[in-house]
Amino acid sequence: MRLVIALGGNALLRRGQKMTVENQRENIRMVASGIARLAGEHEIILTHGNGPQVGLIALQNAMYRAVEGYPMDVLDAESEGMIGYLLETELRNNLPVERDVATLLTEVEVGSDDPAFEHPTKPIGPQYSDDEASALQAKWGWSMVDDGGKKRRVVPSPRPKRILQQRSIETLSASGTIVIAVGGGGIPVTLNQNGKWLGVEAVIDKDRASAVLARDVNADGLILLTDVNAVMLNFGTPQQQSIRHVEPGTLNPIDFAAGSMGPKIEAANSFAATKKGFAAIGALEDLEKIIRNEAGTRFSIKADKSDAL
Repeated sequence: MRLVIALGGNALLRRGQKMTVENQRENIRMVASGIARLAGEHEIILTHGNGPQVGLIALQNAMYRAVEGYPMDVLDAESEGMIGYLLETELRNNLPVERDVATLLTEVEVGSDDPAFEHPTKPIGPQYSDDEASALQAKWGWSMVDDGGKKRRVVPSPRPKRILQQRSIETLSASGTIVIAVGGGGIPVTLNQNGKWLGVEAVIDKDRASAVLARDVNADGLILLTDVNAVMLNFGTPQQQSIRHVEPGTLNPIDFAAGSMGPKIEAANSFAATKKGFAAIGALEDLEKIIRNEAGTRFSIKADKSDAL
């Protein structure tokens, strides 16, 4: 099978951890062995988030005033390269020497008229206290939202339309290479009136971009990994209930958190509705069970245990 596996932020950085390189290496080390085992039986295309990383890079970038700050699309590219390198290293340490891994800087087309540019919603960077957030808003003009009792910066998150490097990703994957692509949702680009590509100030949601990628490379499965073991109704209440199997479109993304589970459900609905394969949402540590349909929430046209692999 050809699988697109989207690593959530917790694959790189646990909640509350400092954003050190070593913390990220250690977290990636814990997931690399499972991915390497799967690669013995399946074609694997990895995607990943970049919210904490690109936010930190943006903050560092803003602090240096000797030159004008780099635009967000360039910072997205920086984070793709950095995270791809860390993933490659740990995957190679778990793979046979003849198996190759490649990170592909990936451009993703978005619409220049996307309404997201008027309404920033994508959280990036670290959490701040109210006083810290107010100071940053005053200094840099950043938009902030509540996040777990603290504040985080938000930036525009336009919808992905297509993956520019799709054919290269397919070619590499078919050759047996584990491809790391669409990192952080990819580098957002758009066509201007003269037919020239330009980067834009945004961060694309990686789950939405992963669904577009899975669709366009004809993947058999889309796996969206996070820090909860399934989609849950009434999350965080005494009536909390996990969902194991569901048909696409049954769950409405609007009923779930816009900054986390909502986009995952939207992406799973979108891909599973194509009838090509299944989508699943589940915990990072359950990856292999999710592939066997023994854990997580599976979205498929025939949403029952008969679609186990």
